[in-house]
Amino acid sequence: MMKKTLKKLVIASALLTVLNGCSEFALLASGSSIAISQNAYVRAYNGVDVLTIMSTEKDIKKHIYDKTKELINDKRRQQ
Repeated sequence: MMKKTLKKLVIASALLTVLNGCSEFALLASGSSIAISQNAYVRAYNGVDVLTIMSTEKDIKKHIYDKTKELINDKRRQQ
């Protein structure tokens, strides 16, 4: 009886540790880098970045880069 309870406690602790780590990683991951910060603005940006990557398969920086490159090329064509 005691072994079953101890086994359940160990499994529950391990699952909580792993699942809690996964949610933190998902919120802080941005592209291939991980931001290690407690700043609320950084966490919010990285959360939005993760959602952007999931929906468009490009991060925010890549969207900005592509748009800037497109605007520069359009400007050159007009000259």
